[in-house]
Amino acid sequence: MQNLLTRLPKIRITSKIYLDLPESPGVYIYFKNNLPIYVGKAINLKRRISSYFAFNLEPKTKRLMDDAEYISYIKVSSEFEALLLEAKLIKLYLPKYNIIAKDDKHPLYIQITDEEYPRVITARKSDLKNIPDLATYGPFPSSGNVKGVLKMLRRIFPYSEHKIGKRACLYSQIGLCDPCPNRIEEIKNEVLKLKNKKQYHKNIRNIRSLLNGNINSLKKDLEKEMKNFSVHQNFEEAAAVRNKIQKLEYITNSKTPVDHYIENPNLYEDIRNKELADFKKILDLHGMFVNSLKRIECFDVAHLSGSNATASMVTFIEGTAEKSLYRHFRIIQKRGNDDYESMLEVSRRRKKHLSDWGRPDLIVVDGGKGQLSVFLKEFEKDKIPVVGLAKRFETLIIPIKNSGKVNVKEYRFPKGPTLNLMQRIRDEAHRFAQLYHHRLFSRSLFES
Repeated sequence: MQNLLTRLPKIRITSKIYLDLPESPGVYIYFKNNLPIYVGKAINLKRRISSYFAFNLEPKTKRLMDDAEYISYIKVSSEFEALLLEAKLIKLYLPKYNIIAKDDKHPLYIQITDEEYPRVITARKSDLKNIPDLATYGPFPSSGNVKGVLKMLRRIFPYSEHKIGKRACLYSQIGLCDPCPNRIEEIKNEVLKLKNKKQYHKNIRNIRSLLNGNINSLKKDLEKEMKNFSVHQNFEEAAAVRNKIQKLEYITNSKTPVDHYIENPNLYEDIRNKELADFKKILDLHGMFVNSLKRIECFDVAHLSGSNATASMVTFIEGTAEKSLYRHFRIIQKRGNDDYESMLEVSRRRKKHLSDWGRPDLIVVDGGKGQLSVFLKEFEKDKIPVVGLAKRFETLIIPIKNSGKVNVKEYRFPKGPTLNLMQRIRDEAHRFAQLYHHRLFSRSLFES
């Protein structure tokens, strides 16, 4: 692990270093004399590190910045990965300012107790030795981050925080302690009791696997379980597992074991390069020979029965979201529920800004043949390639010119790097469009 410190590029600290940093999740490390003195995590590295150069820093933070000579960072794919990687690096290197950092007196740990029904609890270091445990994770400098992550995990894999009692707990009534150990102990039927007990222990195993960073293997296990339920026509159980998988993907947004980032600090860039290279091969295979995929733009429309219609443009540079290049569009045309007319308006407005906003290497339109045709017609003279992305089965819509008419062929992405890339781009376009739509809708309600 010492090799990691020598392989990480170190940036000398100046008041403007944050200007060139990425706006992606990651972990940052401050160094003095080539030794790590502080490790932190960020949802947005650029924004977080810029905060260290604000006026009126707290005394502890000011001492850190006075000591620090260099900074390094490791980009990851999600806030959850950043949280786990931060904890692993703190445990490995015990940086000076992490050790003296105080958040409610001491850093927080996640502990899974060694009991008949293991509990998932948070504990300070002084409390760890008092509770026999199966596993301990941390330290985590921010108790808020830890509790937020556990709150999300509990919705996927319910667990108990309490010792055995005489009645089902309050959390069992809202599905966050399910099956509740208290309720399991009340079951008279031994077969049913054993089934519920196994389910509880399975939830605990899944939580341990997730906190160990084994996201990919956990997802595969869940997919196998879902298929098994489907084969035996247990469709309700299969749907429940499918929902767990979807929630898991939402909070992790990646399937990369966290230890891999320690083994290869450039893993994030390697993954993005692989995604783009595979995507280019797919486009080449279907006759779309793009020169580059450095800049990809994706467009989506959002409205509620035609009201407060909006559209989004999100921009990915080398496979990474570049939020400074995002744009919102408030749809002006009256028929807000006409996606084709909305897309036509957006395409024309975007075309006016090729010189000042920049020129995309590829445009991805969230939709099928109709939406694709609109953009294709507008950007044909500019020789900017356009593809569509249909939500159903994550299908790429590829244009084919035939005697002046536009036909399309469909390509359904298999699981792999390109599917991960396209889902990330499409989900970000959808999120950004919905964000502006909800803002306008809320404003209209207030004005009413």
